[in-house]
Amino acid sequence: MKEYFPEIGKIEYEGRRSEEPLSFKHYNPEETVGSSSMSDQLRFSVAYWHSFTARGADPFGAKTITRPWDEIDDPMNRARARAEAAFEFMGKMGLDYFCFHDRDVAPPGETLAETNENLDEIVSLIEKLMEEYDVELLWGTANLFEHPRYTHGAATSPNAEVFAYASAQVKKALEVTKRLGGSNYVFWGGREGYKTLLNTDLGLEQDNLARFLAMAVDHAKKIGFEGQLLIEPKPMEPTKHQYDFDVEHVAAFLRKYDLEDHFKANIEANHATLAGHDFHHELAYARENDLLGSVDANQGDLLLGWDTDQFPTDVYGTTLAAYEILKNGGLAPGGLNFDAKVRRESFEAQDLFLGHIVGMDSFAFGLKVAQRLKEDGVLEEFARERYSSFRGEIGEKIKDPDTDFEVLEEHVREKVSEPIELESGRQEKLKGLLNSYITTTG
Repeated sequence: MKEYFPEIGKIEYEGRRSEEPLSFKHYNPEETVGSSSMSDQLRFSVAYWHSFTARGADPFGAKTITRPWDEIDDPMNRARARAEAAFEFMGKMGLDYFCFHDRDVAPPGETLAETNENLDEIVSLIEKLMEEYDVELLWGTANLFEHPRYTHGAATSPNAEVFAYASAQVKKALEVTKRLGGSNYVFWGGREGYKTLLNTDLGLEQDNLARFLAMAVDHAKKIGFEGQLLIEPKPMEPTKHQYDFDVEHVAAFLRKYDLEDHFKANIEANHATLAGHDFHHELAYARENDLLGSVDANQGDLLLGWDTDQFPTDVYGTTLAAYEILKNGGLAPGGLNFDAKVRRESFEAQDLFLGHIVGMDSFAFGLKVAQRLKEDGVLEEFARERYSSFRGEIGEKIKDPDTDFEVLEEHVREKVSEPIELESGRQEKLKGLLNSYITTTG
């Protein structure tokens, strides 16, 4: 088999003092953090689309990246070469998982039948490569946003034939995900929203989206797919108003349509910031509502108002993300998928490795800090003390379902004197504490 990255060998852990760029400084897959190894805790995955199909184009510039398989004219031969290169990369990086859209791995044909035949052929090759490199599928999904038929959406399209086509495409993608032993299946509604209400039946679109998801649940059961179904929130881009704006919107949607028992959230850091939240908030909200399923690990540029999908390098972000993941009891069957792409200026093959190395190191370091925070319990203890009044007499009364406003009014009249004594939230102290944990972790 041809080697596509001959100049790069296996990426090894060399420790924080290593000066070798092509090595891990913090990610040691066998190192135990808490109750299990780093690799088991983090469950790193490569995104097939960004790493092996993206070519550095942006809204203002042409492609800048050329990979060896791009020089192959025949689409199916190119897809075979891309698959071989992808698994060579995973093997050299020590990645245990990958994620893909159906159209990432195989080219479309003239008809749905031909398209599915192409997909089946490449999936047969991927099955062999998965076994050879001991790599698993974290999740699969269908690309319901790129083709012109999805101009107005897929499940929310005003055209019923488009809805039907999207259903057929998801049916096949679910079957392929099951065939490859995928642990999850993701729904990303890239165009499930609207640009203006002047031409939109909002209620019908949401009802149709719910019907679409319910049929997916039914088909997953029918074929025996036991993986977790995930919805990935995103607030905007390309649509102006998306129905999966953030975790809270997803939670409300699932509850409205009685789908909450079937789905969790696949949370992306860059989508969180586009929604006006931080990554920590979205993870915490999902965890508290039993919706934390998996993570797309990246970060955005706060000076750019669009989805830049950069590799994560902010250790504050990765620490707080890892902290929520630990509090959640881990992510399995989900994981940390690098939905990230190298910058269009970083066009050499080595840059693809360097981007994943820094992302994996950033989360490995964050995991170590988060484990110390969890073991010491300093943040939980502060919060416990801050809300201690709810463990006192009046706090217990508030929790009593028989308590009403009259009972609380009586308490205020008899026992509360103004001004009520408050305590500082100590935000600066806690941020300084977080600084200390980060700067003292090896």
